[in-house]
Amino acid sequence: MLDHPAVEDIDLTTILAALGDPIRLAILGDLARSTGTALCCADFRELTSKSNLTYHIARMREAGIVHVEPSGTRRLISLRRADIDSRFPGVLDAIIANAIALPSPFGPEGCGLQ
Repeated sequence: MLDHPAVEDIDLTTILAALGDPIRLAILGDLARSTGTALCCADFRELTSKSNLTYHIARMREAGIVHVEPSGTRRLISLRRADIDSRFPGVLDAIIANAIALPSPFGPEGCGLQ
């Protein structure tokens, strides 16, 4: 089981620091485009190497931005939008508005899992 910060432990400066990286910002944009569908790590493989991607997803999980759910050999990644919005209303929308303007190297189909 992976550790995720509790809602009350999500910190704005940690979120902003995590999203200061262009790869993580691109991941956020693609998660926002997926409109609630969990994506797999493999869906982001065109952004960077597998080991580097694992690092970026872990930083986002530790910051409370994403929830990572092991599913067999996959890890499903979803945005913790409701949790972040409850702590910092409107902040995520402003960040996402800029993140989704970034081009995505892959479509919103994700793993095909709903």
